[in-house]
Amino acid sequence: MQKFNNWNIIAKGWYIACPSQELPQKKAKSVEICGQKIVIFRGEDGKVRALDAYCPHLGTDLGIGQVEGNWIRCAFHHWAFDETGVCQNIPCQVEIPTQAKLTAYATEEKYGFIWIYPDAKASEGVVEFDELKGKEIISQADTAFERSCHHHICMMNGIDAQHLKTIHHLDIKMELSLNRNELGTQIDFTMRGQFPQTTWRERLGQYFLGSSYEYSMRYADGCIGLLTMMKNVRLFPPLHMIYAYTAIAPQRTRIQPIYVTEKRQGILGYLFSQFLLFCTRLAYYMLRDEDGKIYDNIRFNPQIILSIDQPLVQYIEYVNQLQPSEWSRDENCHLR
Repeated sequence: MQKFNNWNIIAKGWYIACPSQELPQKKAKSVEICGQKIVIFRGEDGKVRALDAYCPHLGTDLGIGQVEGNWIRCAFHHWAFDETGVCQNIPCQVEIPTQAKLTAYATEEKYGFIWIYPDAKASEGVVEFDELKGKEIISQADTAFERSCHHHICMMNGIDAQHLKTIHHLDIKMELSLNRNELGTQIDFTMRGQFPQTTWRERLGQYFLGSSYEYSMRYADGCIGLLTMMKNVRLFPPLHMIYAYTAIAPQRTRIQPIYVTEKRQGILGYLFSQFLLFCTRLAYYMLRDEDGKIYDNIRFNPQIILSIDQPLVQYIEYVNQLQPSEWSRDENCHLR
């Protein structure tokens, strides 16, 4: 089954539940992710757990329950579940039915958010930037927004070389290099080109940045995009931002932008890091509104593919080999 641009398929990957600060210690809340109701709770050890939200007894939402130690206890009849989803206590009897269990999901806290994986164990953690691995980072979230198309379509924007000229008026001929990880869950597109000198913006860019321009897009699980701008240029270190995508009903996509940079020491280091986050935000805002009207009014149905569109073809092939999760729907659109 084609997975690309298919609303019934939810690939295995990391999806945002909520900002970390919204879940204090020993608190629980229910969230909806890709059509699934999930309870997340932070135990007394500070770790976040995630289970299917509805108690298997009579279906009470565990999000209104109580956190006891590292368990979540239902508000209705006080059944208690551990992080694996297994019921550990029923107040009215000693014996616990074998069916008294819930599906558990892997969690991770990164970039200021709680992330959920649609399986008990994740094959890998939330994706990182190569340049920032092993470093302490600062992240800054912008306001999430929605688009009226599948997130697979939105995600291709960063590798659509044609639109740099037609939408953003940057007449840069880009060369593509491509790399995939061993698991097939990540694909990296690196675009390089020489600055022309036909407009004032191009001449200004060449003056400050140098004669060439380079940026990369790392796609993870078909639902997270990592953009690195200003690679190998004068004056600036690379700028990093994340696009985290979640499919929501009816057929809309929520996009969470996150700006990321290395944490630097001292007051000057702090100010420089904040300046880089501001520059990342500024670059993003210069491009977002120009693209938005396109993706809110698109009916993706390619009939003619040009050679310049090969990155888009490569991305579609990458998405189609991703693994569907249990959050996907069958042919009759019933949740599995």
